[in-house]
Amino acid sequence: MLDIRGVDLPLLVSLDVLLEEKHVTRAAARLHLSQPAMSAQLARLRSLFDDALLVPADSGRGMLATPRALQLQAPLRAALAMLGQAVRRDAPPFDPRTAERTFHIAGNDNAVLMLMLPVVQRVAAIGGPGLKLAFRTPEPAQLAGQMARGEIDLLVGGSRFVPATLHQSPVLLVEHRMAQRKGHPRGTGPLDLDSYCALRHIVVSTNGSFHAFMDEMLAREGRERSVPIAVAQYNLVPPMLAATHLVCTLPSRFLERFEGQLDTFDLPLRVPALDLSLAWHPRSEHDAGLRWLREQVVAGSQGMPQ
Repeated sequence: MLDIRGVDLPLLVSLDVLLEEKHVTRAAARLHLSQPAMSAQLARLRSLFDDALLVPADSGRGMLATPRALQLQAPLRAALAMLGQAVRRDAPPFDPRTAERTFHIAGNDNAVLMLMLPVVQRVAAIGGPGLKLAFRTPEPAQLAGQMARGEIDLLVGGSRFVPATLHQSPVLLVEHRMAQRKGHPRGTGPLDLDSYCALRHIVVSTNGSFHAFMDEMLAREGRERSVPIAVAQYNLVPPMLAATHLVCTLPSRFLERFEGQLDTFDLPLRVPALDLSLAWHPRSEHDAGLRWLREQVVAGSQGMPQ
């Protein structure tokens, strides 16, 4: 049995050309080698395979392949073609209709709802049966390692939460608004800072903290608010608001989906917009499938109200 470790790739390329041309001089010309160098390579190949591979034709013109050489020709050509595809500089295009791939995406329910819903719709409309999206909640302490190991392909969320080791691309800026249930006793008048602080608030916190970014903004103004409820998921907030006199400050694009249940209002102080971005590991920079997925997120975000 031939030990492949003793065969260098150029030698196999030479064998492929020799079997096609069946002529040492023509094979040498195709590979930009001298005729003596090509003959030396044929001698090495004969030694490696323990077979003559090519013998002089009875006509004296060209050479004939031995049975062993004919047996080698098709699998050798297929193997070299596969290797060429694997190392080609430009990756083959990604076709969502025929792809067999599962994309693993990390993001909280807010980011997924705002950025990924158009992608889910597109995958459902044009994706083939082998194309799948798997969403999971990010684990900040594990995230960098999970992406380095390929367990997560794409992170969606606020840019300030992206590990420094990842590549990142901004997608969308979303303003914040305060939401309350329709028919709230506060009424629907504009907010001032005093009335905002006097209300009782829900915050979204994955670790159960009652202190959120709005509390940092208020502290800069020397103010504070009452926060009796903390929840881990954004989607829990609308039904809680609809059933109580509580209020919550959330991204406007998230709140648009609940306009039948909730009234929303401009905040009484300047608050930085939520900058949603996509992040991926540097090793996936030229992944054609992941590039396609990122393009779908961007396309779905353009032209949509914020």
